[in-house]
Amino acid sequence: MRHPGLRGPIKHISGRPHPRNRHGERYDFVALVKVCPELSRFVIVHPCGGDTVDFADADAVKLLNCALLKAHYRIENWDIPPGYLCPPIPSRADYVHHVADLLSGGHPDQIPRGAGVQILDIGVGANCVYPIIGSAEYGWRFVGTDIGRVSIDWARRLIATNPVLKANVECRAQSSPSDIFAGIVQPSERFDAAMCNPPFHGSAEEAAAGTLRKLRNLGVASGKTPIRNFAGQSTELWCDGGEAGFVRRMIFQSTKFSRQFLWFTALVSKRGSLPAIHGALHAVRAVDVRTIPMAQGQKQSRMVAWTFLNPSEQSEWHGRRRL
Repeated sequence: MRHPGLRGPIKHISGRPHPRNRHGERYDFVALVKVCPELSRFVIVHPCGGDTVDFADADAVKLLNCALLKAHYRIENWDIPPGYLCPPIPSRADYVHHVADLLSGGHPDQIPRGAGVQILDIGVGANCVYPIIGSAEYGWRFVGTDIGRVSIDWARRLIATNPVLKANVECRAQSSPSDIFAGIVQPSERFDAAMCNPPFHGSAEEAAAGTLRKLRNLGVASGKTPIRNFAGQSTELWCDGGEAGFVRRMIFQSTKFSRQFLWFTALVSKRGSLPAIHGALHAVRAVDVRTIPMAQGQKQSRMVAWTFLNPSEQSEWHGRRRL
């Protein structure tokens, strides 16, 4: 389906868990408890059979993440500060794998691997999850950015205490909340992709209402004070204009760095955000635009990707990487 006026096509691909995602099936709690024994006290029987955890329990979800990262990504030490975002690992892995497909240039057997591939993670957060997954799965090098000093300091601590991350992950503090690339990307740097999981909501009130909806979906009784797993600081959860506003700013600011990136990408949770985002991409005359649906359980999202490089320039970029 083509968005009116766009020079490049918008390619829609049917949403399903990515075939390379290690978390496409139900969790193996026997294996997870083996690498993280503390998780055992949170494992309960699922109403439909098998094991699960209470996903409204912050401690249970954090320990599940610890076990997943240790079992699948060789992360021995992972934690987040109290009240910070605890990300769902399967959906984060999906995003990384779709970026890998994008970088393959349409050749799944030619996904670029190794530290010669450099990714900018905009809003790395205290959890540092995209660099963890991307460096483990593909050996990519990451530069993570954030406007939160606590997030940057915590992410740096994770890197320092996990030897598998030290060579491949660097964190840079963004001192200007209004800038996304300026002040971070140096004139001589080239990135194969930018990744971003933008703040979802447009206000603190909207973020609080979203948390209550998620808790209701998990069966937390109305009026009961919930044990939150949907934590997050204000910069993680909301910004003026919500995700559509943030991605639009990212799009307009990306034009100044159009020759330094092969692809720009952003995770978009709300289908209703797409018209404004596609309109901005039309305004900046992006050469190629792709909207790739993703699905994890009941959660539906999509990755929007754009580039200012024409096919010949993209081929040249790939060829230079192979040298």
